[in-house]
Amino acid sequence: MNSHAIRAIYRFEMARTWRTVTQSIVSPVLSTALYFVVFGSAIGSRIEHIGGVTYGAFIVPGLIMLSVLTQSISNASFGIYFPKFTGTIYELLSAPISHLEIVLSYVAAAATKSVLVGLIILATASVFVPLDIAHPVWMVLFLILTAVTFSLFGFIIGIWADGFEKLQLIPMLIVMPLTFLGGPFYSVSMLPPIWQKLSMLNPSVYLISGFRWSFFDQSEVPIGLSVGMTLVFFVVALAVATEIMRRGWRLKA
Repeated sequence: MNSHAIRAIYRFEMARTWRTVTQSIVSPVLSTALYFVVFGSAIGSRIEHIGGVTYGAFIVPGLIMLSVLTQSISNASFGIYFPKFTGTIYELLSAPISHLEIVLSYVAAAATKSVLVGLIILATASVFVPLDIAHPVWMVLFLILTAVTFSLFGFIIGIWADGFEKLQLIPMLIVMPLTFLGGPFYSVSMLPPIWQKLSMLNPSVYLISGFRWSFFDQSEVPIGLSVGMTLVFFVVALAVATEIMRRGWRLKA
């Protein structure tokens, strides 16, 4: 394992984050805080509790997941697309670093940024509502696993995209709607039976439900199933990202 090369890429990507801290950190945190204020005040005044949890606290895990999913994809996709755009990707491909190490370095940087945003949002939310996390270790592990998994997905999107507009195509048309329909602002159990069954086809339901379990020790689906679904997505995304790097798909002229 070429740890020196991995650290070099990781540090370069993190340095770019601090140069654009307003876009990378401040903007998603403010956007999520706005969601919290709007939904917490508008809907929270009508729905006081869900499953014994105050509505303001109930939406916190969903808001964190919403931000982590979108930021993970955005950070990773732009991170690998920009070298393609500038042509420096050929220097990376010719360097003495394996395809897996390239994937790990970019994904680690993207996941770090997303986890940092998620923790800042958690700290911000604790100012508005009292939070008592039932399983803090599981909360951190689930947050990291989700960030890494969707950073891998974003890495694949960044390689697939051949223009800046395509970087936003899948996140805006597929990931964002699925996340909003995954229960960040409501419980799936509140839906009619037919919609509850259809919601089980939405992968974001398992992510949000599992993360919410780490806070309140309750979820719409078994925690084992939530973790299992995330692990399957992680393994598949890692295998696909490594393989397309090995083949040089959309990378080599």
